Amino acid sequence: MPVYGIDLTRALLHEEDYPDFTFDDGRHLLGAGTVFLHVGGPLVPLALLRLGRDLVSNKRIVAHWVWELPQVPHDWRLGVPFVHEIWTPSRFAADALGTIAGDRPIHVLPHPINPPAQWPKQLALSDQRPFTALVILNIASSFERKNPCAAIRAFRQAFGDDRNVRLIVKYANAFSYPRAAQLMEDAAGGAPNVTFIRDTIDSAGIDALYADADVIISLHRAEGFGLVVAEGMLRGIPVIATNWSGNTDFLTPETGVPVKYTLVPAHDPQDTYEHPAMHWAEANIDQAAEALKTLRANPDLRRTLGLAARTHATALFSPRAYGARIKELLALA
Repeated sequence: MPVYGIDLTRALLHEEDYPDFTFDDGRHLLGAGTVFLHVGGPLVPLALLRLGRDLVSNKRIVAHWVWELPQVPHDWRLGVPFVHEIWTPSRFAADALGTIAGDRPIHVLPHPINPPAQWPKQLALSDQRPFTALVILNIASSFERKNPCAAIRAFRQAFGDDRNVRLIVKYANAFSYPRAAQLMEDAAGGAPNVTFIRDTIDSAGIDALYADADVIISLHRAEGFGLVVAEGMLRGIPVIATNWSGNTDFLTPETGVPVKYTLVPAHDPQDTYEHPAMHWAEANIDQAAEALKTLRANPDLRRTLGLAARTHATALFSPRAYGARIKELLALA
């Protein structure tokens, strides 16, 4: 299928995260077709105004939306009359969007993820490096939602200052919440086995981090999908993650370690998810710490979970399967 792009970043006053991203420009494509609108509900009318009547006319408008709390904010209703249907990557997000969608159909399509060029070496269970846990987050996506301090505390509770283990915390966009770095350092308490990486690194660098990881830990409070969980599974890495929200579609006791939680009011000092009338999850740090100790002590369990995760994720996140599903939904098959 031919695919084109139209960049509305500046028109909607957003920051350009990927200024060098290349695509075939679609602003000249008039007539029939499909527009996949990657714009949040409140901005849909403005986005369509920027696209223009000539381009939008006679096109099927598909909103590609995701939300990380159980209900979608009321102002997202502004976009619903302008779209024909909604696509989203998880059942959790679909249920949330169902609170505003009215008669618009909602389809769940997990994100397609390309498998790594080479399978990481942790499946060989090398003893040549410390047992390594990995946390990856984008602070601009809400520090409180990603909740890395819980993962750091779980690691510290499990291993203390043991130099035969290490935790790597890779984060980006610290400028969006200046307190974040200090909060994470406070949680680490100066531990010699906790390393923070704040530098921007390319995809090869991220692949290298995954390749050195024995376990991924994500004690998030909410995920619309759970990309780091999915990427870890695809690489055959055991994942310890909160058993709530989008990742519950694919992380099970057979493919990883779901962590129990309690629901608490959603408070977000960055304001994106400041909805105290709604709830998100507070993961059980004690259980996460025990899971870390168990996985460290049991290489066979790491291998079993990793292989099961990779098998499941390879099938579920296949780009080929994603393309086939799109053709089906668009009646192009």
